[in-house]
This record gives sequence, structure tokens and C-alpha cells, in this order.
Amino acid sequence: MPSLTSPPDIVDTLYSSHHGWLHNWLWRKLGCSDGAADLAHDTFLRLLKARPPEPLREPRAYLSTIANGLLVNHWRRLAVERAYLEALAVQEHDVAPSPETHALAIEALMQVDQMLGRLPLKARTAFLLSQVEGLTYAAIAEQLEVSERMVKKYMAQAMLQCLLISDADN
Repeated sequence: MPSLTSPPDIVDTLYSSHHGWLHNWLWRKLGCSDGAADLAHDTFLRLLKARPPEPLREPRAYLSTIANGLLVNHWRRLAVERAYLEALAVQEHDVAPSPETHALAIEALMQVDQMLGRLPLKARTAFLLSQVEGLTYAAIAEQLEVSERMVKKYMAQAMLQCLLISDADN
């Protein structure tokens, strides 16, 4: 193996040595060669940004860990998109959103999903009960078996995460 002096050299060597293996590994997971190629590409892009430690003792384990995280995000995005399409299907209007609107909606839903994933379980539940089910803080407190003050704290946590999403977009 050649001497690795900089992160691009490391990635270049890893790419030439392990890209085929990674593509096949992802292909088995996805069942789609094109999707596997996209995720393999994204894995190496992430690797370029991460500046891996020199030398990598287990390069395939390192690559598969990065690729697995991307795979989980891919499946989560598909699940969010499927739920969005199901929600659209039950709407009474016959107008479908434009591809741009569809993409923006999926991106916004992914941000909300990530935000919810950062919240503790009770804060996430309180937020969803408030925003989706329309329950009052008193009803949420009763359901979660906590005080209304705790519900307010949970909602403040959720709203802070919403503001962080908003700030990231600006």
C-alpha cells in the first residue's frame, strides 16, 4: 500500500481498494445498483469531509459504518416520503403538488423527523400530541402522567429545536 500523506490520498487509496466491495455490499442491502452507487459515492464524500485517522486499521469496517448510517437515512427518507404520499392520497382535491413542492415538502418533513429524533421521548410525545392531535397541555399532562409545567418544559425543548431548524435555513 502506498504511503498516505494527506486525507485526499487516503480517500483515493481507499476508493481504489474498496469501492467495488462497498458498492456490492450496498447493492445487497438495497437491491438496486444505482442506489448502491449513489450511497457509495456519498460514503466517500463523507469520508473526504471527515478526514479519517491515519492509518485506518479496519478500512472496510470504517466504510461500512459510514455507509450504514447513510443507508439508515435513505430508508428513513423513503418512509417519510411514503407517509407523505399516503397523506396526499387521502386528500379530497385532485391537484397534485409540483415536483418542486414535493421535494420541498419531503425535505421539510425530514428536518422535522430529525428534530423529533433529537428530543427525549416525553418531549417528542408532548409535541406530537399538541401539534398533531391538538391536545391541550392539561390533556397531555394527564396522558403522560406529568405536571402541566413539565409539558411546558417539553414544549419549550421542542420549540427550541424548531427554531434551530429555522435558523439553519436562513
